[in-house]
Amino acid sequence: MSSKVFVAGASGLLGGRIVSALLDRGASVRALVRPGADGEKKAAISALQARGLEVVEGDLTDPVGRLADAVGDATTVVSAVQGGPEVIVDGQLNLVRAAEKAGAARFLPSDFAVDVTKLDDGDNFMIDWRRRAAAGYRDAGIAVASVLSGAFYEVMLGFLGIVDWERGTVSHWGDPDQPLDLTSVADTAAYTAAVALDPSATGTLRFAGEVVTFRQFHEAVERGSGRRLELRNLGTADELRAEIERRAALTDDPFDYVALQYQWCMVSGKAKFDTLDNDRYPEVTPVSVADFVRASA
Repeated sequence: MSSKVFVAGASGLLGGRIVSALLDRGASVRALVRPGADGEKKAAISALQARGLEVVEGDLTDPVGRLADAVGDATTVVSAVQGGPEVIVDGQLNLVRAAEKAGAARFLPSDFAVDVTKLDDGDNFMIDWRRRAAAGYRDAGIAVASVLSGAFYEVMLGFLGIVDWERGTVSHWGDPDQPLDLTSVADTAAYTAAVALDPSATGTLRFAGEVVTFRQFHEAVERGSGRRLELRNLGTADELRAEIERRAALTDDPFDYVALQYQWCMVSGKAKFDTLDNDRYPEVTPVSVADFVRASA
């Protein structure tokens, strides 16, 4: 009999990929979906339903009993939710309580980041939320398996502002030879599905599609895109930290500098993975940075 997995956040980019990867592996999957999903998200969920996904409507703020009914007989609960502390902290803690009440054996939180275990409060306010959530469910009566995947290729090429295709530049802070852990969204989903279906997988597991320096990242983006791009150094890691503090003093909105916080976590080396668990699931063959860029062009 196939394993049953419950996924929260299935209408998101990563959550939908996790559901798809689980279905590819023959798992029985139930997803929690908020009522009133918009057209694009509704179409994505409908496509997954056509492949066998079971959908229940609800929200992480639902009473624990109702949420436990939604979890039902799933043995593993996967969270791929995104949002503020009301979702990442309060919502996930509510989900853990519901999973425990339903009798699920394991919980996979929405971590999917650099090494959160090596950071301190204040290094990155969004990762602080994940650390607060982890402290809350540390003593829960359910095993936890945290999947870490470094920075997404998609984020490196977009949100962080590192690659400027218009200006033809790749800009970075810190030592250009500092190794970085990077993974695509699709490969993160593939590793997450593997962990979800591996009952022996608990604790913190670390995966990377490719470990490259900024210099190597620049070269890979050039190879994949077929374009020449200028590699620009914006300053040291210490200067980046000072720039974050300068911006924090000027605004009440931490989202104004969170992209810089993520970069500092990487270029400082503080959140670098010490080891990788890729070999645990040899059936997953992650795409390289160059091939990802080539396929996206």
